[in-house]
Amino acid sequence: MKQAAERLKQAVGAGIFLTDEPMSRHTTFRTGGPADIYIEPSGVEELKQVLDICREENVAYTIIGNGSNLLVGDGGYRGVLISFGKPFAQVTIEGAQVRTGAGALLSAVAKQVLNASLTGFEFAAGIPGTIGGAVVMNAGAYGGELCQVLREATVLTPEGEVKTLPAEELELGYRTSCVQKNGYIVLEAVLQLQPGNADDIRAVMDALASKRREKQPLEYPSAGSTFKRPEGHFAGRLIQDAGLRGFRVGGAQVSEKHCGFVINRDHATSADILSLCRQVQEKVKAQFGVELELEVKLLGEF
Repeated sequence: MKQAAERLKQAVGAGIFLTDEPMSRHTTFRTGGPADIYIEPSGVEELKQVLDICREENVAYTIIGNGSNLLVGDGGYRGVLISFGKPFAQVTIEGAQVRTGAGALLSAVAKQVLNASLTGFEFAAGIPGTIGGAVVMNAGAYGGELCQVLREATVLTPEGEVKTLPAEELELGYRTSCVQKNGYIVLEAVLQLQPGNADDIRAVMDALASKRREKQPLEYPSAGSTFKRPEGHFAGRLIQDAGLRGFRVGGAQVSEKHCGFVINRDHATSADILSLCRQVQEKVKAQFGVELELEVKLLGEF
């Protein structure tokens, strides 16, 4: 690992290279132990070099976005975590087409398309993630999904080839795509929006923001909806009906405002959060025969 670290440090010229970096600084749960190495590449070529070194040195690596759908174990991550920062966050608008880097926050893109009077992206304004993560998970909220506006995505293949794929080839489904299955890394995306009225767009965004504040526990660290929606059911309703509103394990809690959210109520550890999630799954399965699947991705040593 020492040799790999030295090579990686040399490869990351203009980017960010950190060792023993606490992942609590990079996840919206605000939990997680240290990653051996944390890297934000300065561009695609630097990213390719980092990946080549990891493969040559047989070092594990994972690409993360904004950490908004991620629970990293308290023991941290043995390997290299790669995150896309400002160099991958550029947004350009040509007519009704929006080209955006994988590291751009959905909220930032929503603000720019509002300023350009483009409609169709209002649903994403309050989702706390990046474009790259949104493509991987086909992110959505309030009846909207990325697949409705995504025209194409540019990806880096495991073989090091940069390919641009139309949305139809990404196998976009409910919180899924072929990106992970094929080992792709999203570099950028092109959105196809429609001309609209800025006041109307702002009104929709404001209404959705108000609904979020009213119904979601935005005042606490969380990863948003913790469980996927089971077919024919709503996860939050099942958890509520199981009598688990406000249920706590250590500093983790099922939100009293929205039972579909697990929150870091009071200095929770990742172990607290995972234990609570497992107990919720067991109790819901026992009472209703429904298996809740985590929407949050688990990473590292628990």
